[in-house]
Amino acid sequence: MEQINTNNAPAAVGPYSQAVKAGNLIYTSGQLPIDPSTGKIESADIAGQTEQAIQNIKAILEASGSSLDNVIKTNCYLKNISNFQNFNEVYAKHFTGKPARSCVEVSNLPKGALLEIDVIAESKR
Repeated sequence: MEQINTNNAPAAVGPYSQAVKAGNLIYTSGQLPIDPSTGKIESADIAGQTEQAIQNIKAILEASGSSLDNVIKTNCYLKNISNFQNFNEVYAKHFTGKPARSCVEVSNLPKGALLEIDVIAESKR
């Protein structure tokens, strides 16, 4: 098992890796919409936060030799399911391969985030 870490995504906010590679699969930890250059959540709306969380995932996957095109499964956690449509609009622009997905409402997320996303992807190296 190999740990994956990159400065192009926010550092873990706890005792875990940004991702791990096991065999030919990459498992990312949940990504909050934290801007890695500031260490803060910069957007107040679901669209901006979704975009940032996906950019964080993209950076981690690229650091591991993969990409959003190789995502097999996503797990999406929304603080308010009423944001589902706006979340989907941004999500659909990036996950064009339509990976399998779970999307649920949760009662709270770290740092006051509106969402968190983690993925399982295939490694191409």
